[in-house]
Amino acid sequence: MNDDSKYIDIHGVEQRFKTPKGSFLALRDIQLNVAKGEFITLIGHSGCGKSTLLNLIAGLTMPTQGTLLCANREIGGPGPERAVVFQNHSLLPWLTCHENVYLAVERVFAATENKAQLKARTEAALALVGLTAAAQKRPGEISGGMKQRVGIARALSMEPKVLLMDEPFGALDALTRAKLQDELLAIVQKTHSTVVMVTHDVDEAVLLSDRIVMLTNGPAATIGDILAVDLPRPRNRVELAEDPAYVHARKAVIDFLYTRQAHVEKVAA
Repeated sequence: MNDDSKYIDIHGVEQRFKTPKGSFLALRDIQLNVAKGEFITLIGHSGCGKSTLLNLIAGLTMPTQGTLLCANREIGGPGPERAVVFQNHSLLPWLTCHENVYLAVERVFAATENKAQLKARTEAALALVGLTAAAQKRPGEISGGMKQRVGIARALSMEPKVLLMDEPFGALDALTRAKLQDELLAIVQKTHSTVVMVTHDVDEAVLLSDRIVMLTNGPAATIGDILAVDLPRPRNRVELAEDPAYVHARKAVIDFLYTRQAHVEKVAA
């Protein structure tokens, strides 16, 4: 029987990498449960293993110790139930937006659906991110924000149980980033997706998350604290700006990063 409070279950995970200088311990003793439909962000200084942890959940790498489960099944590699959106959208430049999304749809559903159904899925995913009008454009003909929307549409088109996002808005300007954050809030509200997202942005983490997982500095990083963000949904960034709960959550994350884990910044200085 599945336990929805442990939809993603990470138990005692350690990750080491072989380097020319020997074994490098990136993550240690990671214990984390993610509930079904929960939005989790991973935050911490550069080199703390945020992307490493996301790649483990995606099944792109295997842990050197511990177990990772999704829907009570061990994660043994990549799977369509766990879709990944990277900072680099990774679109094929010679294909249109529609064709880029269709490739993912075809991979997951071709064995059970006809071409008309696959086309309908593709169009629905593009509509969800507001890109119907740009469906026949190629990546070189659209903006960075639109490319990232295609990446999100491609991920959503597979109807994943879990959406994994590695700083998906990190390369965008502030206004485009804010617009896509708001769109992501609306999409998650509609799809009830379970989301794990890596970010460096404190405001982004507080705006989007149900819980913020704060990692200690690397190497040998682990979870230093987990903050529950007790803000009702749907969320409005303008209304939240002066909300005491929002301000408190933001302050708690900043305190963790720049007071309790400050030595990275001092070394860099």
